[in-house]
Amino acid sequence: MSRRRRSVIFIVCLLLLALLICLDHSPVRRRWRRQPKNGEKLKACDFEKYHGKTFTIVKVVDGDTIDIDVPDGKYNHTRIRLWGIDTPETKKPGTPVMYFGPEATEFAKKLALGEQVTVYLDERNRTRDYYGRLLAYVQLPDKRFLNEALLTEGFAYADLRFRHSFYYKYQNLQASARRQKKGLWPDVKREQLPEWLKRKKPKLLSVRTP
Repeated sequence: MSRRRRSVIFIVCLLLLALLICLDHSPVRRRWRRQPKNGEKLKACDFEKYHGKTFTIVKVVDGDTIDIDVPDGKYNHTRIRLWGIDTPETKKPGTPVMYFGPEATEFAKKLALGEQVTVYLDERNRTRDYYGRLLAYVQLPDKRFLNEALLTEGFAYADLRFRHSFYYKYQNLQASARRQKKGLWPDVKREQLPEWLKRKKPKLLSVRTP
């Protein structure tokens, strides 16, 4: 190998090394490193602030979404998306009011609006959804969970998109409501199901065990 070629290779290696050093100390790299820590910190803060604590429900947005009386960042209240269930939409932009959506919302209001409830987070999972809402199981004063009450009475679907600690229990609660023809189940048609549920195989709507 000629001296000139060796010199070129040496210079290229030095440039690559300099580039790697710059990237390692760049703001982008530092932000990338901090992301897991920030996620863990957020989860720890949410557990400290909400888990096992009692709050008052000040608003029922729809069947699976509520507000409690504690500030959350720039918001005056904390918005909770109930873990493990999906009720028919009533307020989603661009989506028509779905079959049994108003009934699910009214049922949640009767059970929970103005009540003091205890919030529980899922230790195995994240604490926030894509929209920044708190993901939680909400226990009513009578010790029932609002999540489960909506499923048991046929006002909600077991959300099969995301695994959580009560995934199979909620699936079985849904199957029981279907067998007993409660709530929406006697008359709901396939075209009235949520889009994600239409894509699921029929067997996923039956009883499952862990």
